Amino acid sequence: MQLTTQEKLQSLQDAFRAKGRVLTALSGGVDSTLCQQIAHDVLGYENAICATAKSETLTTAEFDEICALATARGWNHRVIEYSELEIPNYADNPINRCYFCKHELYGRLSNLARELGATCVVEGTNYDDRGDYRPGMKAANEIGTFAPLYDCQVTKAEIRELAAAFDLPNHAKPSGACLSSRFPYGTAITREGLDRVAAAESFLRELGFTQLRVRHHDNLARIEVTAEEMPRFLEGGLFEQVHTRLREIGYTYVTLDLRGYRTGSMNEVLTQAQRSKP
Repeated sequence: MQLTTQEKLQSLQDAFRAKGRVLTALSGGVDSTLCQQIAHDVLGYENAICATAKSETLTTAEFDEICALATARGWNHRVIEYSELEIPNYADNPINRCYFCKHELYGRLSNLARELGATCVVEGTNYDDRGDYRPGMKAANEIGTFAPLYDCQVTKAEIRELAAAFDLPNHAKPSGACLSSRFPYGTAITREGLDRVAAAESFLRELGFTQLRVRHHDNLARIEVTAEEMPRFLEGGLFEQVHTRLREIGYTYVTLDLRGYRTGSMNEVLTQAQRSKP
């Protein structure tokens, strides 16, 4: 029998209540934000701790936004800081890069959880995440994290519905991913490249584009925006403005992907055999 959204919320509340004290990996996306809100409501300030990892793949604006949200909601928020580029195998950008990233993150958070007396690390994998290539889920299984949205079969649409009901400011925030996801597998991830991507995407957001990615192909920037926003590039010479600014940022060539924005576009080159590897 299909549960209603409110019935799933009750299941989530019961799941958190059973844990007693938790540490939520707060990335700033709507999934982890909803987890922290429910934990805070059910367990209270002392027992609903959240932590954000500050590294090169999180922009300063995103980090500041997370901290401001945690402060505004009165959450018990911690920050851990380290270099993702120094994680073994990470900067080489293999197809299972996310495995190394998440293994490091969840390992560090598990240590912090033990120090704080928390029973588990909560992460925001949701029920819709079953379909894509997500090697980070293998790391989560190995470390033993708690994914209540997945366990309670809560979809992305239901997450946004609940987040809106809780008046969370990011309930309609476009889906995000770390800046390293803009690099084709096998292309080394560097601080310079991350900064270039961050600057390019920030500029496009300043122009009013909402859901977007700038994929980093060495000296070529491949822009993904929604099909509805593509015509804007032909309005008022905007394409020239974008081209000029991205050249200033460091790209030689600037192109618009005609398929538009879609999550996991870098995974499109992977074979089924590659996707099946750990």
